[in-house]
Amino acid sequence: MRPSDCKLLIFDWDGTLADSIGRIVEAMHVASQRSGFERRDDFAVKGIIGLGLPEAIRTLYPEIDDAELIAFREHYAEHYIASEAVPSPLFEGVVESLEAFRAEGYHLAVATGKARRGLDRVLKSHGWEDFFDITRAADETASKPHPLMLEQILAHCEVRPEQALMVGDSSFDLQMARNAGMGSVAVSYGAQSIEALKLYEPRLAIDRFSELHAWLSQRA
Repeated sequence: MRPSDCKLLIFDWDGTLADSIGRIVEAMHVASQRSGFERRDDFAVKGIIGLGLPEAIRTLYPEIDDAELIAFREHYAEHYIASEAVPSPLFEGVVESLEAFRAEGYHLAVATGKARRGLDRVLKSHGWEDFFDITRAADETASKPHPLMLEQILAHCEVRPEQALMVGDSSFDLQMARNAGMGSVAVSYGAQSIEALKLYEPRLAIDRFSELHAWLSQRA
């Protein structure tokens, strides 16, 4: 796909648009302590960011039972929501680039591992309740890397997979794009290393969000 062929841009939220990885890691550590589970290191926690919360917890703690999972999720949510009283900031260049994309006629969407309640909360905090064409959260569809949320976004926007790009900071984002037959863009400043993301052959790897706009502005 040439940059000029793209019609739909789909963004992960945490670690791609919002600088929230540190808060997620901290909330997972607090939840593990309060739930009586061994603390996993930061690298391990960053490795599950992008999954839906139940899937993320079960990946870190395969031995957890259903009742323990419910309690763990409650501890996580309690701490994370408290820490988000002041919303995590958006990365430099995000607002300007997204506004430019919309002015240029791109369809814009969000595909996130957040729950709907959490996504709606952060969208409202930025005044973006109606900014995106469609948003999909992990608790209302299949968790990444299953392609269902991308397939739902494509259907809503009436766009073919080859006309869309998934932009994300985790292997789950890029795997999901591959599973949907879609190209991807990897960002280096989020949860996982750019070296790990390049294994999934993204069309582009960026160190700053504004680089995406520059690349898409090229003409074949």
